[in-house]
Amino acid sequence: MLFSLLANIPPMLVSLFYADGMIPAFFNSLLIILGLGAILFLSTASTKKELGTRDGFLVVTLFWTVLGTAGCLPFLFSPALELSITDAVFESLSGLTTTGATVISGLDSLPESILFYRQQLQWLGGLGIIVLAISLLPMLGIGGMQLYRAESPGPVKDNKLVPRLAETAKALWFIYLSLTVLCAVAYWAVGMNLFDAIGHSFTTIAIGGFSTHDASLGYFENPGVDLVAIVFMFIAGINFALHFTAWQRKSIRHYLTDPEFLFYAFILLLVSLITISVLYFSNVYSGIFESFIKGLFQVVSIATTTGFTTANYSSWPLFLPYILMYAAIIGACAGSTGGGMKVIRILLIFKQGFREVQRLIHPKAVIPVKLGRNPVPDRVIESVWGFFAVYVMAFMLMLLALLATGLDIITAFSAVGACINNLGPGLASVAETYGDLPGAAKWILCFAMLLGRLEVFTLLVLFTPMFWRR
Repeated sequence: MLFSLLANIPPMLVSLFYADGMIPAFFNSLLIILGLGAILFLSTASTKKELGTRDGFLVVTLFWTVLGTAGCLPFLFSPALELSITDAVFESLSGLTTTGATVISGLDSLPESILFYRQQLQWLGGLGIIVLAISLLPMLGIGGMQLYRAESPGPVKDNKLVPRLAETAKALWFIYLSLTVLCAVAYWAVGMNLFDAIGHSFTTIAIGGFSTHDASLGYFENPGVDLVAIVFMFIAGINFALHFTAWQRKSIRHYLTDPEFLFYAFILLLVSLITISVLYFSNVYSGIFESFIKGLFQVVSIATTTGFTTANYSSWPLFLPYILMYAAIIGACAGSTGGGMKVIRILLIFKQGFREVQRLIHPKAVIPVKLGRNPVPDRVIESVWGFFAVYVMAFMLMLLALLATGLDIITAFSAVGACINNLGPGLASVAETYGDLPGAAKWILCFAMLLGRLEVFTLLVLFTPMFWRR
């Protein structure tokens, strides 16, 4: 019911302002989703029970699948679009999971309300809806911590920013909204019109990548826009718990002592230096400044899994397209709106690998894995390796499934990588749009988006018989 209002009323106001004739599409969508929500709410209103851990996994998974499916209605009802149910669901799920893969071309000629709706879907999916849900559930007499554990990314899920869960949600909501406003003002200050500034601030802070133009941010051909995007994509890829601490303490010192943040910055710096150097010495662009801006923008956008583009990086020389895809697999920090495996997991995998090398030399030594000065329990290391193993197996199975639909290896590999890491643009046939893929491939990629957004285990646990046993 809340989603029906938040998702449809703002685009209706945009449609009214621009007189683009899309109000009936959003109004019908609002009535259907609101009505279904009311039926479900009234049928369970008399039941007051505390949610268990398993309930948390189920509710979070249904949260994304049901709302992602319901979000397709405006696309189906809009006379400006001619999308099949498969394409509409794909576009909606891509938006809500902040993947950014699109089946729509000709964005520049679409009604403003449809463009706004796409951008808003990603903003709501990034952090908005789940935070609101966590805030409201305790008020309804239903525990929300189970949802927070199931939704919160990263290997350690029991940390709360403040003691009460509702206050945690409000703190995250405040930070998220503040960053969005700052980003919109910055875009507007460097030359975007107000509509584009607001729309792109939504998808920048959500690390979504949807744009109001086919050429993405490359449409503006403005280094100022590129630099604003780089700064806010970098900020949005950081653990929001660090932002909360900075806001609470009025200090940024703790960023410089956080191992995950330092590793995140190191990865971006290293990949940026490699990319800019190759572009400059390969004479892809005329001069060091253009190589710097184009290279840095694409690295930050792809590595944080945002998915904005200002250049056709898939045609860059040597290994650059693939190193960017590998950077997207690493992704952003845990506790951010970004996708990928998360920097903290990769850092722990490296540390564990180094420990195993040390154990070969000193078999009887007790060598703890540490993050900063704090030792990491072996149980956490095991869960990280378990995640990595399941992630790789799921990746390979979906890759084989896409190859079975007739796609070539580069398209299939990059499509799975882009969707499971919530990146968006891939290589070869999916560098710009996914519209030409077979229907079966789109449904497989929809599953990949959900798998990535729910961090694999949250979704796959529902398919185990143990989960359903009393």
